[in-house]
Amino acid sequence: MKPTLSTFPRSRPRRLRQSDAIRRLVSQNTLTVNDLIWPIFVQEGEDQENPVASLPHVSRLTIDLAVQAAARARDLGIPAICVFPYVEPSLKTEDCRDAWNPDNLSNRAIRVIKTQIPDIAVMTDVALDPYNIFGHDGIVRDGIILNDETNDALAKMALAQADAGADILGPSDMMDGRIGAMRDALESAGHKDTMIMSYAAKYASAYYGPFRDAVGASGALTGDKKTYQMDPANSDEALRMIERDLKEGADMVMVKPGQPYLDICRRVKDTFGAPTFAYQVSGEYAMIEAAAANGWIDGEKAMLESLIAFKRAGCDGILTYFAPRVAEYLQQTR
Repeated sequence: MKPTLSTFPRSRPRRLRQSDAIRRLVSQNTLTVNDLIWPIFVQEGEDQENPVASLPHVSRLTIDLAVQAAARARDLGIPAICVFPYVEPSLKTEDCRDAWNPDNLSNRAIRVIKTQIPDIAVMTDVALDPYNIFGHDGIVRDGIILNDETNDALAKMALAQADAGADILGPSDMMDGRIGAMRDALESAGHKDTMIMSYAAKYASAYYGPFRDAVGASGALTGDKKTYQMDPANSDEALRMIERDLKEGADMVMVKPGQPYLDICRRVKDTFGAPTFAYQVSGEYAMIEAAAANGWIDGEKAMLESLIAFKRAGCDGILTYFAPRVAEYLQQTR
């Protein structure tokens, strides 16, 4: 049983808030660099970076500059980066075949980064939307997103990324049964130690717009993704999706988006106790940046407050575009 609290004036909760030293002593949650995964975008070319207009301070990087970003992450103590490709429009097809090309942009980036910066963990995106002429996460036929055919493609994509040296695969497609298909394929090919962080509770959200700009999927998308991504009104369904993916072989699970779904993060962690992550998605990041640029909020304080909220909700880690700035801040305040 919880103890009965004293009443005022014996109980003065402000005693525990009266100084920075005391507040730090009783702080319940702590944000550290070990909680961070940094998403980066790669593009073709050499020694080039192209800013993403809807994602302030975020650029697409050629592979040589992505290696520099990985080195920066390592030096800052960030454990992992997540690689997302900007695929040239000429490579987008109905069958998405470039997704499992061993020499596609993403796989070349993985190999170079793991060769030159071997101690950084590299996470990937396993989804067809960057390669899909229709902009969807699955193969489209007659306007229908096909589930089982997509799973076959995703398994081939996962194998190609594992062969390239990826440490963590991030299936973000929300097809039924895709974790089992990938895990079976990985085991059969000898990739028994390759980890899967499943986007297990990914919602059909309005917060993804800047990300789609970054990977070049905005203009390609026809229709919406509501037949495979989750309804924002649903909470119990998220628990069913998490349980399913853990049973099929996911090592870690993710809730996406992040801050609008902190209740889901809390329920997932309390129910399953599995490593639970959230993606502070592009729209969340862009809103903080835009408000800060207009002088409406203190951007640094809002950044930190938004991230500690994930820890308070039970998350073990956060994918965030703020990662290097947060890491630098934490270094300075140690």
